[in-house]
Amino acid sequence: MNNFRKYARYLTWSLVLTLGTLLAGCGGGGGGSQGRSPILGAGSVALAPTVTAVAPVNDATGVTINNTVINAAFSEPMAPITGAASFTVTCAAPCTNPTGSVSLDSTNRIATFRLAAGETLSPLTLYTATVTGAKSIATGLALVSPYVWHFTTGMVPDTTRPAVVLTVPATTNPGPTTGVPTNTAITAAFSEDMAPATITPPAPAPATFTLTGPGSTVVAGNVAYAVGSRTATFTPSAVLAANTTYTATITTAATDLAGNALAGNQAPLPAASDYVWTFTTAAAAVPPANITVSSTNPSSGAVNVPTNASVNATFNVPSGLRMDPATVTSTTFTVTGPAPALTPVTAASVVLDTATGHIVTFTPQSALAAGVTYTATIKGGATGVKDLAIPANTMVNDYSWNFTVASAPPPPPPPPTNILGSASTFGVFGGSAGMTSSGLFTVVNGDIGTTAVSTAVTGFHDAGPGCTYTETPLNVGTVNGLIYTAPPPPTVACPTEGTAATFAIATQARADALAAYNALVALPAGANPGGNLAGLTLAPGTYTAPAGSFMIQGGDLTLDAQGNANAVWVFQMATTLTVGGPGAAAPQSIILANGAQAKNVYWQVGSAATINAGGGGTMVGTIIAQAGAAFSTAGNVALVRLNGRALSLGASVTLVNTVINVPAP
Repeated sequence: MNNFRKYARYLTWSLVLTLGTLLAGCGGGGGGSQGRSPILGAGSVALAPTVTAVAPVNDATGVTINNTVINAAFSEPMAPITGAASFTVTCAAPCTNPTGSVSLDSTNRIATFRLAAGETLSPLTLYTATVTGAKSIATGLALVSPYVWHFTTGMVPDTTRPAVVLTVPATTNPGPTTGVPTNTAITAAFSEDMAPATITPPAPAPATFTLTGPGSTVVAGNVAYAVGSRTATFTPSAVLAANTTYTATITTAATDLAGNALAGNQAPLPAASDYVWTFTTAAAAVPPANITVSSTNPSSGAVNVPTNASVNATFNVPSGLRMDPATVTSTTFTVTGPAPALTPVTAASVVLDTATGHIVTFTPQSALAAGVTYTATIKGGATGVKDLAIPANTMVNDYSWNFTVASAPPPPPPPPTNILGSASTFGVFGGSAGMTSSGLFTVVNGDIGTTAVSTAVTGFHDAGPGCTYTETPLNVGTVNGLIYTAPPPPTVACPTEGTAATFAIATQARADALAAYNALVALPAGANPGGNLAGLTLAPGTYTAPAGSFMIQGGDLTLDAQGNANAVWVFQMATTLTVGGPGAAAPQSIILANGAQAKNVYWQVGSAATINAGGGGTMVGTIIAQAGAAFSTAGNVALVRLNGRALSLGASVTLVNTVINVPAP
């Protein structure tokens, strides 16, 4: 609870910071000039560099204590951070400030603070990261003011191997994927923030992201990693050959911020392995075409926009292509106050949506001012935003639009994912009763835990040597993380689990899950969509079950973010949640649309949740239930997927051939 309160203090928005640098003049929607330098405004006034994204994200909680790499991404290449420039990580006494080294990646756009060898972060501690005086290589200009962000640690180390969650071209099994444009870059998105220094191109060696053609011929190209979208992009030096099969590989040398090696697709967990996929090019390239902005949120001319709004734009790009995350920055996407001052709004982040590759979100570092009209501008031309074609497509002109913030503050919004505190790393939490896995195909990409004794966990094993929890030949569940319970240890060969230390971690996780549950309950009652959500398309917001329970039976539920990648859904129910049916054999799914993210969906369940009793289907979001959750039914082979978490405060959680992917913060 203290951890949650600590988070809440930092959630409070402050007034807009006033900066002295003037931006370029803004034209009307789609108007403006071309060929402008990405760091030049009207009249060739040089603009200072900015921070575009950070990891861990601002106000993150539950950050793992062995997260020894802290990253800040910039809008342009930067000079080495030495002398008057600094990158520090600090904490309040009695915590001791960590020591470490600061370096830039090969693109000079990502700065990394790496803790000294043997050091870890202190548990349940608020840290402040500050970048001061960093300078642009091109202009010599420094950040206008120090960039400061905060994160709070949990109690557990990160032992979950990062996974590749999306590739373009898509991964198919068996491959290769066919009909891939010859003029496209290759991308891979990860389940966790990665250490940028471990995402490297074919040359100079050693390489971790490579592309090979017939006969294992290495394709020349560059590799860039985007901090905010957790995406690595391989851009070939030339258009690929037509009607040719290529193999993309990311090796186990690619690691997350805690140093965990990649969980690829070449060996079963808990082993690390390379991630490999193949594709065959089409007979021709995708013809060149101009990029356009298809929609924005807030829309042009919108009024009564909340003070805590983010600003989003959705792009039209040629079929099969995505936007280049390296070109979507706080320089190419700006928000300014009214004329004549045109005061810039400082961005906490400017991030490309991973799932679509078409939606960019500008999140202000501070609240927008009530009653003020703002102008959002996306730069076009040769130095503006681009897609991943070879050569890249661009927007012809700058694109600008205006919106006006409401005169009065809006009602409190639904909380973001980081209210979960130390519970955020858990894919399953079995309350005080434990958890059970049946079948051979259960995988939890995260931690699991319970405040019960280790014998209350059955059918699982984790990455710890000898740490098997009552598995049988027919009941094998893989935990791509660790298992936290009360004593005793599960086996003689696993003395590090089922201890007082793991019990303390489980106890804190349950307390943080309870705090999050109470915060969701305390939200004002939301809209009444009816008890059955099947077949509905719901905008972001809070939804309250009219008779105490929700079900999704007879059709899928679509959650439409309307272009807002920060959109949040909260579903409040006094009693049960039932997904699947009618009848046990009809699985249902939740479909995320237009930038919706699993990390921003919550199910507050007053009693128990039953998810696809007949197997199959994909559930989305964090389920926090008072009285347990059940996924599928014993004997079913069809996989149930949960992109989220199943956290029970009291009763047990049961999984049957269930794959759980814990969302990144």
